[in-house]
Amino acid sequence: MRSPQVVVVMGVTGTGKTTIGVLLTARLRVPYAEGDDFHPQANIARMSAGVALTDEDRRPWLDAIGAWARKRTGLGGVISGSALRRAYRDRVRATAPGIVFVHLTGDRALIEERLARRQGHFMPTALLASQLASLQPLEPDEAGVTVDVSGDPEEITVRVVDALRELERSSAEQ
Repeated sequence: MRSPQVVVVMGVTGTGKTTIGVLLTARLRVPYAEGDDFHPQANIARMSAGVALTDEDRRPWLDAIGAWARKRTGLGGVISGSALRRAYRDRVRATAPGIVFVHLTGDRALIEERLARRQGHFMPTALLASQLASLQPLEPDEAGVTVDVSGDPEEITVRVVDALRELERSSAEQ
């Protein structure tokens, strides 16, 4: 890729945002930031209790992600974050206009299976339904790619890198 991009790996819980984000940083040779680490403690407490976050709850988190992305402009970086709704992505983009979103998506049964195996994470499986209900996939005018999460993490990461290269190629042609 011609210049380091700042990439937000997005999707509902259980799609592998952290796993793919970490593998992607190794391929792109840029730093990684775990989006969950940007949540205020009150948000983590709410989600741990099985309570879905409101838009108001998400604002400081989205602003923190945008601030991190802005600082990485021109340097590159990967950060994970659900970014489920267009308004959330627009809020991050307002702070860091050049970012690119990678939407990890997959079959609900596969995601539920992965969540059932996950241990030590504050996000309960019960919130998957509310996240799926809130999800607004990337729209054609948004800088980003959608990648299916079937397969192993290495395969998914290769698909992400290929999709980002194709996006960059098509953007350069326009």
